[in-house]
Amino acid sequence: VQLVESGGGSVQPGGSLRLSCAASGFAFDDYGMSWVRQAPGTGMEWVASIPWDGNDAYYGEAMADRFTISRDNAKNILYLQMHNLKPDDTAVYQCAKGLPPRWPNYRVSWADFGSWGQGTQVTVSS
Repeated sequence: VQLVESGGGSVQPGGSLRLSCAASGFAFDDYGMSWVRQAPGTGMEWVASIPWDGNDAYYGEAMADRFTISRDNAKNILYLQMHNLKPDDTAVYQCAKGLPPRWPNYRVSWADFGSWGQGTQVTVSS
């Protein structure tokens, strides 16, 4: 399994970025996929997940109205479109293979994912 993220960078507050994750080494269209992030000095925060068919994606509460997760199964690529970025969005963003449960108040952990990439840095500052 190989997951390689790209598209990060530095933007001003209110800006947009689109992250990509190129997947290989497994049947991409058989698996749900997710994005997670880690800010300096904090633990992993779940961002969004999308089932294998691209339908019924779900999001962390802080991202639901600003981020969109999508996938292209023909190209084996996962995307994360981010709008209206805020300084609190500064983090390393990683794609991960798998879907966490959709249980209320469930605390997502690395155990919910089979593999993850090295990540791409997103920095939001003025």
